[in-house]
Amino acid sequence: MTSLLQISDPHFGTVQPAVMHALAQMAREQQPDVLVLSGDITQRAQVAEFSHAREFCDQLAIPHMLAIPGNHDIALFNPFERFFRPYARYLRAFGPALENTISTPLLQVVGVKTTRRWRHKNGEVSAAQIDRVVAELAQAKPGQLRIVVVHQPVHVLDAGDEHDRLRGWEPAIRAWARAGADIVMGGHIHLPYVCDLAASVAGLERRLWGVQAGTALSTRVREGIPNSVNLLRYASADALPGSCQLERWDYQAGSLQFERVKSSTLDLGSTIAS
Repeated sequence: MTSLLQISDPHFGTVQPAVMHALAQMAREQQPDVLVLSGDITQRAQVAEFSHAREFCDQLAIPHMLAIPGNHDIALFNPFERFFRPYARYLRAFGPALENTISTPLLQVVGVKTTRRWRHKNGEVSAAQIDRVVAELAQAKPGQLRIVVVHQPVHVLDAGDEHDRLRGWEPAIRAWARAGADIVMGGHIHLPYVCDLAASVAGLERRLWGVQAGTALSTRVREGIPNSVNLLRYASADALPGSCQLERWDYQAGSLQFERVKSSTLDLGSTIAS
């Protein structure tokens, strides 16, 4: 059995100490093997915010970490840095690369930088990035759960969030499903949910799950949605064929702890009938 902790949109600079303490306690108790940090690590891309974020991630002592930058991780009010060195501060803390792949015996996790220096919030994925992910997925070993990590969502539940959907999402998920991806993880809109993308996108050749995380630590929560993270559990193909378990953990102000509030079984690899 292996597990992966997804932390998204912590927005260091707006984090809550009690929530940080609770998340660190949860990580110690659950002992995940992989940490995914799916963007908006900071609020204003300040050096001190990146340093605080990296210090916190190191304190979690999770063996493997994959991080990608979000739109808040590019300096907004420094035009020179934004256009000439947009990721310099991010790379200093979480480098050396903007896009990485982690491979463990049971997981293959591919990061995709979907932010752009010329955009304020909206993200996009290019044809070259789609092809790179396809090539990375082709290197997956039998039995590995294959996960792609982006910042902006590839699917939204509410029409009001449509403007935040990743540009280029449709050719991306079609190509990635065809290449064997199981899950696309994202954040950005601070709303946790899971969806079967084959139910909303006609003609996908393989089941592909969209997994969205809320904001892990920030005061910038959506109304009625507490701080939350995702914990994914996956056993070897022999022990648990064709599925993984996705748990949503919310911060509970009453107990000052993260508690599991929802668990979903995600069926994997099913061929979608045309």
